Amino acid sequence: MRRLGLALALSLAVHLLGWGGYEADKQLGWSQRLHWPTWLPRLAIMKIMPSPVPQNNDAQLTFVEVAQPAAEAPQNTKYYSSQNSRAAGPTKGDKDVPQLNGKQTEVVKTENVPRPDFNKLQPAAPAPQQKLQPAVRPGDLTLGKPENSQQQEQPRPRTVSKALAQQAHQLPGQQMKQEGGTRRAALMSSLDVKATPFGAYDAAFIEAVTQRWYDLLDSRQFSMDRSGKVTLRFHLNYDGSITDMQVLENTVGDVLDYVCQKAVTDPAPFAPWPADMRRIIGENYREITFTFYYY
Repeated sequence: MRRLGLALALSLAVHLLGWGGYEADKQLGWSQRLHWPTWLPRLAIMKIMPSPVPQNNDAQLTFVEVAQPAAEAPQNTKYYSSQNSRAAGPTKGDKDVPQLNGKQTEVVKTENVPRPDFNKLQPAAPAPQQKLQPAVRPGDLTLGKPENSQQQEQPRPRTVSKALAQQAHQLPGQQMKQEGGTRRAALMSSLDVKATPFGAYDAAFIEAVTQRWYDLLDSRQFSMDRSGKVTLRFHLNYDGSITDMQVLENTVGDVLDYVCQKAVTDPAPFAPWPADMRRIIGENYREITFTFYYY
């Protein structure tokens, strides 16, 4: 009982002291004259007003092959590659895109290209003389523009046979359909495309995936009477491995969808990123969106 009474008395004293101090402060204004440490207000602000997450609204770029390189890079474009290119075509007009009379609108392609013989399987690093510049946006396929490009403009073909021979290195595909007409005249159509630091790596990566895709289709008796597309999203890691595979769209069925996924995962691991590429991206992976088109 003695201990219980002592605890009760101590509690009553503490409460009286706190209440008395509060009432005295209201009358005398002690707390208003105190000077708090300078770091204390900042600490409170940081807790109740955290820094907002930066929003990046940079547009994504789409990779396209360049058959007719140009030394001059376009000012504004939604396409990138390992070389610059300027929009041109046989149809005159006042637009920034050429007139294309293909049969599909899913994949960017300026000409019909039959399946060639592939020589490379693994992505190669960019040429040593190519100077990497900071990317517009780390990750994915949105990349920056190299400074002071040393590319030489390739002479434009003067005959159809020369133009077709110039296409021999291109990946297979079907010409897209697009309304347009350019101010620059050329025998073969081309798009506004800007060179990026990682265009060579991405071109080799796409070539490896495409080769495996065709090999898988040739090895099985797949029903090829279906047309449509499969769009995949995955992480291409710095060591060349593939992870986090997702199917964003599939209009051709599960079997052909599986073939597309195998086309990406079978050649992996791809070539590791060069040291500068990893430093510029600032992440250990790039999020890639890859579309396969069946026609």
